[in-house]
Amino acid sequence: AALLSPGSCTFEDSACGYQWDYAHLPWTLHGEGHYISVDTSYEGEKAVLSSPDLYSEEWSCVRLIYQIATTSDTSPDPARLNLYLRQEGESFDRLLWSAKEPSDSWLIASLDLTNSTKKYKLVLEGEVGQDKSTSIAVFEIKITSGYCIECDFEENHLCGYVNRWNPNVNWFVGGGNIQNSQSILPKDHTLNSALGHYMYVDSVYVKHFQEVAQLISPKTMAPISGCLSFYYQLKQESSIVFTVYLRDMSGFYEEVWKTDSALNADWALAEVDFNAPYPMEVIFEVAFNSAKGGYVALDDISFSPVYCSNQTGTPFNPANAGCNFEEDLCNFYQDHKDGPGWNRVKVKRNVYRAGDHTTGFGYYLLANTKFTSQPGYIGRLYGPTLPGNLQFCLRFYYALYGFFKMSGTLAVYIFEENHVVQEKIWSVLDSPKGVWTQAEISFKKPMPCKVVFVSWCKSFWDCGLVALDDVSLSLGSCQAADLLLPSPGECTFEKDECMFTQKKRGRGSWHRKRGPTPTSYTGPKGDHTTGVGYYMYIEASNMVYGQRAYLVSRSLRGTSGKQCLTFFYHMYGAGTGLLSVYLKKEGDDEEIPLWRRTGEQSISWLRGLIEYESDTNYQIIFEAIRGVSIRSDTAIDDILFQAGPCLEVEEIQFSSGYPDSLNEIEY
Repeated sequence: AALLSPGSCTFEDSACGYQWDYAHLPWTLHGEGHYISVDTSYEGEKAVLSSPDLYSEEWSCVRLIYQIATTSDTSPDPARLNLYLRQEGESFDRLLWSAKEPSDSWLIASLDLTNSTKKYKLVLEGEVGQDKSTSIAVFEIKITSGYCIECDFEENHLCGYVNRWNPNVNWFVGGGNIQNSQSILPKDHTLNSALGHYMYVDSVYVKHFQEVAQLISPKTMAPISGCLSFYYQLKQESSIVFTVYLRDMSGFYEEVWKTDSALNADWALAEVDFNAPYPMEVIFEVAFNSAKGGYVALDDISFSPVYCSNQTGTPFNPANAGCNFEEDLCNFYQDHKDGPGWNRVKVKRNVYRAGDHTTGFGYYLLANTKFTSQPGYIGRLYGPTLPGNLQFCLRFYYALYGFFKMSGTLAVYIFEENHVVQEKIWSVLDSPKGVWTQAEISFKKPMPCKVVFVSWCKSFWDCGLVALDDVSLSLGSCQAADLLLPSPGECTFEKDECMFTQKKRGRGSWHRKRGPTPTSYTGPKGDHTTGVGYYMYIEASNMVYGQRAYLVSRSLRGTSGKQCLTFFYHMYGAGTGLLSVYLKKEGDDEEIPLWRRTGEQSISWLRGLIEYESDTNYQIIFEAIRGVSIRSDTAIDDILFQAGPCLEVEEIQFSSGYPDSLNEIEY
């Protein structure tokens, strides 16, 4: 135990400072079997185990050796094991990893922890599910400094590297005085002795032409770029090809290194520039052509965040390729020979025309405005240059206003740098008028390219208004981004009500809904997240004047320092009542008012910002009060809790009514 780093544990004679949460199921320590497991003999949903305070200024790797064993094959509610990161000063835990696959033997999970100046705890949560015969066990938690893809193969879990099994050729562990192959190596590289270990693959059992053995690294769980280095020995009688690939989650292989020449019979160092902005695996692959091929050995894989070649190129920052158009066009531009196609406009809060998507009272881009709607007119908006050979996910919001067919009035093209090749990757179909709708497109191009938004006015009858806002670009495909765990403290109501519950369900309650509300001239036409997703609202026709509905968060961890709560609200309808937000501290009966709006505000989703502090555990309460008529459907969406003060300040925390200057557009 003296050799273990803080936060590591083998669960032999103690839990090494890990503590279980008495509000949930207990954990049982099995010293003789070296593991700790969830005790399911009690009633309860889950068990929680939290580490002592940890502190790591270096990048580190958490390896978790675990097993979920179950008797039944399929269960609607399977057992899960979750690992959370609980950072100091945060009200929410961040989910790092989650598993629910049952197995007959132990499995290993490797997770990269980026360096941070804050203290943190690791929190393990075993969810039992419906099946009480399930067992969730943890054999070892090991925290080492360095990266999860590094390995010297001296430990039996091989750092989470796995061999892809092949009937004839496989990667084996060599060394440690195992004399089991005629082409055995004298010494490993790590310890330079016969006792050390390395990985090797041998051609003795090759049956077919082009037999392939693959050694697969654990998946990178945080974006990393730099230099991957390893030592290898290659002894060949006939041709062997030794290749290193990167494989992303959609199964795309990219070759990064290759050798087919034998050097000398000593360990040789290989270095390769490595860039993994999204999750990837490193694959070491050896292909043999005959049984007398020889062997390849591999040892001491390591990684440094500095590129091997002295290239100093700054990595591409996807944030520079997005824009919310609040200040200017960011890095977007127009070609002047096209004429003024897209205009930055702003709509004051009103009940006829929607404002922008970012806040509801900011700027967005509008094409085909009254100055430019000549038939055959085209407006192009060019984005900044993007590097080639990277997978991108482009997301943006658009809204259409017009009376007739609007399909094809907005399209997205990719221009390759020479501007000769252009490819249309998206165009709008008919969508609900006046609703901000999200579009997402994945693309990958071999050459540097630009994204171009094109608005097209075909004929006088097809020429409506096209609005664009909140363009963002991220690395990795959009599907891969959906698999990523949602950020804690965020609720879009797409799947459920997240951390919120109703005080009482019934007529006076919040409902989760998609699409427009049943009553005309009140409520949103679509949600704020995507335009076609879910939001929470009160249905005024089921309630009486003055009736209240409460949406209450679960108990949130108190922290020192300011917190920022952002949310979107929709208060449209002549009879709209009140929407208030309260803070309730644990053990206090008093509900402290933080924010309030009275009466009709706008036909748009508006952004609310609240800065608050609470050093004790607390709850946030959203209270809606029905107004004088059934045109009082109040809605909320996209709630986000963030640590630290709000970056912007909302002018008015308590206000009623809307300004007089309705329905003006400012250019």
